Amino acid sequence: MSFKVAIAQINPRLGDLKANFSLYEEKIHQAGKEKADLLLFPELSLTGYFLRDMVPNVALKLASREIAALAKLSREVSFVAGLVEESSDYRFYNAAVYFEAGEIRHVHRKVYLPTYGMFDEQRYFARGDRIRAFDSKFGRMAILICEDLWHPSTAYLAFLDGALAILCPSASPLRGLTEGQSQDDNARYWELLNRVYAETFGLFVVYGNRTGFEDGVGFWGGSEILDPFGQRIAKGGYYGEDFVVGEMALETARRKRTAAPLLRDEDLDLTINELMRIRERPSELKRVEGLKGLRVTGKKGSKVKGFKGSRVRKKR
Repeated sequence: MSFKVAIAQINPRLGDLKANFSLYEEKIHQAGKEKADLLLFPELSLTGYFLRDMVPNVALKLASREIAALAKLSREVSFVAGLVEESSDYRFYNAAVYFEAGEIRHVHRKVYLPTYGMFDEQRYFARGDRIRAFDSKFGRMAILICEDLWHPSTAYLAFLDGALAILCPSASPLRGLTEGQSQDDNARYWELLNRVYAETFGLFVVYGNRTGFEDGVGFWGGSEILDPFGQRIAKGGYYGEDFVVGEMALETARRKRTAAPLLRDEDLDLTINELMRIRERPSELKRVEGLKGLRVTGKKGSKVKGFKGSRVRKKR
């Protein structure tokens, strides 16, 4: 089975749902003209990224008329939308919604919310609590949003759950310019990461990054599609808008996994057992707390690890 995948590398307007919805319509129609079967939009591209206190104002419930309008557009082409989802208990999630044949087929809520440097997501968003692959008419896929994919466990879980492709909507900023390089340091790291995951797990990686500026921060674009051998199928330009189209053939995944049957040989019980062991391992804090109630005398005698040559007595 082969199908065409497109990435809309766009520059959304911050906090302007109406303008961004129009941009979605334009790119969905463009995907139809290009005869694409699946379209990936970047992270939070329906709202803009640095929303801060605007988050509640642009959030959408899955039963809203805006979501219904997006679902209707998916009769033309299946697509992944990046938006703020409001739950029934009024929590707000950085979410990616997969629409197919006029319906919502899958929702992924971002699990790892970066809160360091220029990022402040945990201040405004609730964390997702699951990684799931899902079935589509193109085969089994998983969605991981930007920072999610920086954690190897997420790609590993998608791989174990049967995903043949990872769709990654992103809002990755430009960081670190090196003279003589065509892209910034952040872009080079992402490209390495995408290739390693694709080749290691024998799956397609569709990485859709945005472009433009918000609050003085630039986004580097550079969207790409990689096959299960880590080879690039299609590549978007850096630092500007683009529309990337590439053909994905599932037979490629079959060939890769036949040559390197890692999924067949993976020992899931071993992984679970070792993770359980690590989870129960005392933390540094617990080890320190375990020394409470002990008094170091400074004399030779019995020893406690970390207090070499000291006599230790119980406090009374």
